Amino acid sequence: MKYFAPLVPFFGGWLLLMNTTSFSQMALLNGALQMLLFALVVCIPAWKTGRMSYVDIGWPWGLTVIGIVTWLYSDGEPVRVAMVSIAYIFAGSRMGLGAIKLLTSGHLNTELPRYEFQKRRWHKQGKTNTAFAMQVEAILQGFANAAFLAFPAFIIAANTSPQISPFEIVAIILWLAAFAMESVADMQKLSFLKAAKTSGVKGSVCNVGLWRYSRHPNYFAEWMVWNALLIAAIPAWLALFGQEKLITNLLLGLGLLFVSRVMYTTLVTYTGAVPAEYYSVQKRPAYRLYQHETNMFFPGPVKPKANNESNNTVNATD
Repeated sequence: MKYFAPLVPFFGGWLLLMNTTSFSQMALLNGALQMLLFALVVCIPAWKTGRMSYVDIGWPWGLTVIGIVTWLYSDGEPVRVAMVSIAYIFAGSRMGLGAIKLLTSGHLNTELPRYEFQKRRWHKQGKTNTAFAMQVEAILQGFANAAFLAFPAFIIAANTSPQISPFEIVAIILWLAAFAMESVADMQKLSFLKAAKTSGVKGSVCNVGLWRYSRHPNYFAEWMVWNALLIAAIPAWLALFGQEKLITNLLLGLGLLFVSRVMYTTLVTYTGAVPAEYYSVQKRPAYRLYQHETNMFFPGPVKPKANNESNNTVNATD
């Protein structure tokens, strides 16, 4: 059961969509396509190679699938349907193309560090059958796309009102700001790495621009992109009270909130900040000081430099 327990909430979310009046057919189609995608792109390659990194190809293209299904089968106001569908298709394709570039350049010939970290975590949990754990993990990722990550798209696209809600205006502004922040953070990191490579400096820590105020500003911005979608879904969710059973709609609302938690957990502890920093500390001696001075996730003011005694304490206990 320890292998399958993490699947329960995601499978439950998919069953919830399947048992709605508004989304059952889309949920069935999206679920089938996600399982097919992950079987071909993640499960089979992971079984053959022993590497989980193929999730980085399957997951983003799964978002693209959500966008396409939403655009083709939603009955909401056409412009709203197009906008949320394009948001999913753009985000998924952008990350998916980047993952394919990693594959073709040979970067996926070895396991990505975050999945090596995940395997360490499995062993601590007593999951010693790594090959089986990888297959369950791949299925979990597919159900995530079939369930909660589809909630915002399906619900927003169900809104038939031609009026733009203040919630939607706030959501659009927030989405654009978060996407801009993520793009700027990525460019600043890339520019820093190129400069370090040109100068021959090794083991340096990127603490410029947005990275001065958060150790993972790109992850924070990605989380805010999803929160923007949740805000945009509020008017459509309220409208569903006239179409769905009360308990069903309340569960859909809880599902929307769960999206934010899922993405936060993923970006901070699951495959995001915590695994990345586990290896950064080993490769970059100055990273512990960076951890002391800069917030991990939420942007904030730079903390004052510690004295030598404090630094030694941080290094010993962090």
